[in-house]
Amino acid sequence: MNYEESVRRAFKDSKIAFTREELDRIEYADFGLNNIKQEGLNLIIYINNDRYCAKEMVLLAGQTCPEHKHPHRGQNLEIEGKEEIFRVRQGQVYLYVTGEPNVKTIIAKIPSGNKEWYTARHEIILNAGEQFTIAPNILHWFQAGKDGAIISEFSSSSEDSSDIFTNPKVRR
Repeated sequence: MNYEESVRRAFKDSKIAFTREELDRIEYADFGLNNIKQEGLNLIIYINNDRYCAKEMVLLAGQTCPEHKHPHRGQNLEIEGKEEIFRVRQGQVYLYVTGEPNVKTIIAKIPSGNKEWYTARHEIILNAGEQFTIAPNILHWFQAGKDGAIISEFSSSSEDSSDIFTNPKVRR
């Protein structure tokens, strides 16, 4: 089974009802790193307008969304950065946010060759049914556990072009 088939299968197996149109418009984000199995994210966006955004995300086993933050935006930074709620529907997610490190050794495995771009070390482990709110302008990154993960994201408006990634090679 190729990569896209694996992602599509994960969405279908999630027991979340999707239309054929939604499954046909899965976004496969490799962040311009050409290493999607290690650093990537797969999304179905339900809605994204100037007030709110709702999406489902699939991460395959060990897949990582690179470290980034959602800063204030607009010509005079008058628009508050994105606040997002992650709710894990299936699997386990290792979420790392800015703050005092709270473990000696993190559980996640930082993608090879990119250690310098993963600086947040406050570890939050989210299991199915658990959620966490990430405030605007907070550096964060996350990784699926050994069985992959399905995450629902509810947030204020999402504007990918304003996200700031720690790794300067990331392109969105």
